[in-house]
Amino acid sequence: MVQMNNVREKFASRLAQAAKDAGYSEHGKATEIAEKLGLTPKAVSKWFNAESIPRQDAMNKLAELLRVEVVWLQHGELAGFDSNVSSPRPYRPAPKYPVISWVQAGAWNEACEPYTLDQIDEWYESEAHVQGAAFWLRVEGDSMTASSGQSVPEGSLVLVDTGREAINNSLVIAKLTDSNEATFKKLVIDGGQKFLKGLNPAWPITPINGNCKIIGVAVQMMMKLV
Repeated sequence: MVQMNNVREKFASRLAQAAKDAGYSEHGKATEIAEKLGLTPKAVSKWFNAESIPRQDAMNKLAELLRVEVVWLQHGELAGFDSNVSSPRPYRPAPKYPVISWVQAGAWNEACEPYTLDQIDEWYESEAHVQGAAFWLRVEGDSMTASSGQSVPEGSLVLVDTGREAINNSLVIAKLTDSNEATFKKLVIDGGQKFLKGLNPAWPITPINGNCKIIGVAVQMMMKLV
């Protein structure tokens, strides 16, 4: 029994590290992973708590989801590596996402897609954990540039997660009904009223009430040096 407990504890330790490296939050990782695998959060929590180990089919899916070798996740060793080396996980390229235009972002998920993926030349990797389809946008203008605190300067690339829920203070990509382009602003929810606000204090706050569609939430910023 002691030996079995030790096996479960070592697996739980590798799982926790793999989940952290894959970008899963500490408090919500069991729920997020369970949703991806079609399992209950309780079942996945038992893996993290060293109460059980997944069956082989679930182990394979879990390793694929976390982008690690299943042999390492299950046993802690990989063929061709010294067994004294800790966590000998091979590098796996992170997912790549396309850079699209603001017009394309504004038309996201509409009946007529404004582009096809094979027509896009720019793709960049990201380790960020995304919950839906994602894409990069290059920031234009200075509405999100601030002299202090949170700032997203012009020319930055932001990764947009279309599956993530927008909450108060989320940086969102939105489309107003009177525009054919997307806009990048901070979502402010105050007393049930919603506003779009630039991080640049010189920009006015725009109230939204049924005249705005939230396309996605910015989850990562990257400065590309040219």
